[in-house]
Amino acid sequence: MSFINYSSREINCKIVYYGPGLCGKTTNLQHIYTKTNPDLKGKMISLATEAERTLFFDFLPLALGQIRGFKTRFHLYTVPGQVFYDASRKLILKGVDGVVFVADSQVERMEANLESLDNLRLNLAEQGHDLDRVPYVVQYNKRDLPNAAPHDELKRLLNPGGVPDFEACATVGQGVFETLKSVARSVLRDLKQMSS
Repeated sequence: MSFINYSSREINCKIVYYGPGLCGKTTNLQHIYTKTNPDLKGKMISLATEAERTLFFDFLPLALGQIRGFKTRFHLYTVPGQVFYDASRKLILKGVDGVVFVADSQVERMEANLESLDNLRLNLAEQGHDLDRVPYVVQYNKRDLPNAAPHDELKRLLNPGGVPDFEACATVGQGVFETLKSVARSVLRDLKQMSS
């Protein structure tokens, strides 16, 4: 559902970071924002509510590559983690071009991960999208914690389809750009296929 701006010759793509509360979605975007060349990024916009500790959403355009003479600009968003904010999640998913599912690797967060993943599938389906057909990657965040579940178990439970997945520690930036580059490549591949 990318938006083409013919006057500026830009293709605008939307990538949404999805996952349970406090899994590291916001930390991912903050790391990307601080490490991106100021000339290539827009302003980060943060909306927070009293009850939601994470950002409501982030807006971050990144200029990346060209397709048929059009610059590609990525807009990165996070969704609120708590299921209570489901209406906001649905709204943010509108027009999505790619999804990063950020999982919390801690053993005790597995149920929250599975609930959030089911919620993602449901919310995409309500908008006529199938998660298996949308550019999509999984990030196993918080791999540095002593109570992190084994990688194989996370993969079995949260990535049965075998999409690209990455181990990460977003607080230090490990795996953050690898995740972004993977989903961005998938989005660009889809765009090129549609334009040919």
